[in-house]
Amino acid sequence: MAKTAKKATKPATKQPAKKAAAKKAAPKKAAAKKATGKTGSGLSTPVTPSAELASVVGNKAMPRTSIIKKIWDYIKEHDLQDKQNRRMINADSKLKPVFDGKNQISMFELAKVVNKHVQ
Repeated sequence: MAKTAKKATKPATKQPAKKAAAKKAAPKKAAAKKATGKTGSGLSTPVTPSAELASVVGNKAMPRTSIIKKIWDYIKEHDLQDKQNRRMINADSKLKPVFDGKNQISMFELAKVVNKHVQ
């Protein structure tokens, strides 16, 4: 029997895959910011403090968040947090009218008390 010669086959060469033209997405533009000085709504609406509250935070109209921050700055500056229960705030002569005559309130009541003293 005659031997049949095997054809030498070349291993299949892989052609480099054509990369799809990847289009880069245009960067998204940031949302336009509101112009400063506009009045917001809710917590960012400037409110005017009462005379009692103005003695602590000043008499300029400002957002409630700023009023609370200034009260906390005053509390920390004058060391008015209770030593045993840090959740309680002791009143001094300026804060007692704001706290409706109470000697001490909870920090959770602070926003409620401030709400009574703003317009």
